[in-house]
Amino acid sequence: MNEHPPEEEDDDDVPGQLQTICPYCGGGGMVADPKHAIIGDSPRTIDNGRSCPHCKTVGHFPDIIPPV
Repeated sequence: MNEHPPEEEDDDDVPGQLQTICPYCGGGGMVADPKHAIIGDSPRTIDNGRSCPHCKTVGHFPDIIPPV
Protein backbone atom coordinates (compact mmCIF):
# COMPACT_ATOMS: atom_id res chain seq x y z
CA MET A 1 0.00 0.00 0.00
CA ASN A 2 1.17 3.46 -0.86
CA GLU A 3 -0.29 5.81 1.75
CA HIS A 4 0.57 9.50 1.72
CA PRO A 5 0.70 11.51 4.94
CA PRO A 6 -1.94 14.23 5.21
CA GLU A 7 -0.83 17.54 3.77
CA GLU A 8 -0.11 20.24 6.30
CA GLU A 9 -1.12 23.86 5.67
CA ASP A 10 1.57 26.47 5.32
CA ASP A 11 1.73 30.11 4.26
CA ASP A 12 2.16 29.13 0.59
CA ASP A 13 -1.20 27.35 0.34
CA VAL A 14 -4.17 28.91 -1.41
CA PRO A 15 -6.46 30.54 1.17
CA GLY A 16 -9.91 29.09 1.75
CA GLN A 17 -11.60 32.45 1.31
CA LEU A 18 -11.35 35.36 -1.10
CA GLN A 19 -8.81 38.01 -0.14
CA THR A 20 -7.68 41.39 -1.39
CA ILE A 21 -3.95 42.16 -1.46
CA CYS A 22 -3.13 45.35 0.46
CA PRO A 23 -2.61 48.11 -2.14
CA TYR A 24 -0.36 50.09 0.21
CA CYS A 25 2.37 47.46 0.77
CA GLY A 26 1.62 45.13 -2.15
CA GLY A 27 1.06 42.20 0.18
CA GLY A 28 4.47 42.33 1.84
CA GLY A 29 3.26 43.73 5.15
CA MET A 30 6.13 46.25 5.22
CA VAL A 31 6.55 49.68 3.61
CA ALA A 32 9.72 51.57 2.76
CA ASP A 33 11.21 53.80 5.44
CA PRO A 34 14.53 55.10 4.04
CA LYS A 35 17.00 56.77 6.40
CA HIS A 36 20.29 58.54 5.81
CA ALA A 37 23.30 56.88 7.44
CA ILE A 38 27.10 56.92 7.46
CA ILE A 39 28.43 53.40 6.82
CA GLY A 40 32.15 52.83 6.42
CA ASP A 41 32.84 56.61 6.29
CA SER A 42 30.53 57.09 3.30
CA PRO A 43 26.99 58.45 3.24
CA ARG A 44 24.32 55.94 2.26
CA THR A 45 20.60 55.47 2.37
CA ILE A 46 19.35 52.40 4.23
CA ASP A 47 15.84 51.02 4.28
CA ASN A 48 14.91 48.79 7.19
CA GLY A 49 11.21 49.13 6.40
CA ARG A 50 8.38 49.50 8.85
CA SER A 51 5.07 47.80 9.47
CA CYS A 52 2.31 48.65 7.01
CA PRO A 53 -0.16 50.94 8.80
CA HIS A 54 -2.99 49.95 6.45
CA CYS A 55 -3.03 46.14 6.85
CA LYS A 56 -1.04 45.83 10.12
CA THR A 57 1.65 43.57 8.50
CA VAL A 58 -0.87 40.94 7.33
CA GLY A 59 -0.58 41.93 3.65
CA HIS A 60 -4.19 41.22 2.75
CA PHE A 61 -7.78 41.84 3.75
CA PRO A 62 -10.62 39.32 3.93
CA ASP A 63 -13.16 39.38 1.07
CA ILE A 64 -13.01 41.43 -2.11
CA ILE A 65 -12.51 45.14 -1.57
CA PRO A 66 -12.89 47.23 -4.75
CA PRO A 67 -10.20 49.85 -5.42
CA VAL A 68 -11.16 53.38 -4.46
